Amino acid sequence: MIELRTPAEIEAMRPAGRFVAEALATLRDETRVGTNLLAIDRRAHEMIRRAGAQSCYIDYHPSFGASPFGKVICTSVNDAVLHGLPHDYVLRDGDLVSLDFAVSIDGWVADSAVSFVVGTPRDEDLALIDTTQRALDAAIAAATTDNRIGDISAAIGDIARADGYSINTDFGGHGVGHIMHGDPHVANDGRPGRGYPLREGLVIAIEPWFLATTDELITDPDGWTLRSADGSRGAHSEHTIAVTADGPVVLTDRSFLGVA
Repeated sequence: MIELRTPAEIEAMRPAGRFVAEALATLRDETRVGTNLLAIDRRAHEMIRRAGAQSCYIDYHPSFGASPFGKVICTSVNDAVLHGLPHDYVLRDGDLVSLDFAVSIDGWVADSAVSFVVGTPRDEDLALIDTTQRALDAAIAAATTDNRIGDISAAIGDIARADGYSINTDFGGHGVGHIMHGDPHVANDGRPGRGYPLREGLVIAIEPWFLATTDELITDPDGWTLRSADGSRGAHSEHTIAVTADGPVVLTDRSFLGVA
C-alpha cells in the first residue's frame, strides 16, 4: 500500500534525514586506506546509540536475505555494489566503497547511500560514481506532482544509457515511512508518463546504482552481498526525498555540510 504523508509528518521525518546525512558525511571522511569494514560498522553503531536512533538493518531479514543482516550499515567494495555485509577486510589504495545507511528516529525512517574511492582513484571509477550522482539529481528533479514514477525511472535510465552503462531493475528505490522498504518500487529504468502518479506527500528513496560492464548480479556466500557477475566495479547513490507542492525536498541532503 502506498502511503502519503502530511506536511507535519514530513517535518517529523527531517531529524532522521539530517542524522543519516551527517553520519554518512562523517563515515566518508573517516574511511580511508587502512580502515577495516568492521570498524566502519562499529563507528556507525556508536553514532546510532548516541543519537537515540534505531538501526533499520541489524534485525532486517527480507525474503532475499539468508539471515538477519546483523550489522548497522552496508559496506560494498569494488565489484560489490549492494547489501555489502561488513566483514574483516582492510581497505586498500584505490578501493571503490559504497556506504548505505538507514535509521529510524521517533518512528520515521531515512535512507541514503554514497560511493567514493579511498586513496588514488581510477578515472573509470570516478566516471561511474559521477553517473550515479547525476542520475540521482535528474531523478530528484523529475519528482514533481505533474509526473509519474516512470518519469523518475526514465530520468535515471537515460543518464545511465548515455554514459554507456546497462541497467538492472531488480533492485531500486522504494517507499519510505515507518518502515525502510515500502511501496512503490522505483526502478532505475522506465517509461515517461507511466506508473503511479506522484502526489504531494509521497516519500521515497531514489537509488541509482550501476555496474561498469554488466547488469548481472551474483550473491556472496554470506547470503547478502551482491556483486557484479563479471567482476566489474559498481557505484551507488541514494537520497530519501519527499514530493511536495513546491517541488521535491531532499530529506537526506548533505550539501549543508559542504559535501555531495
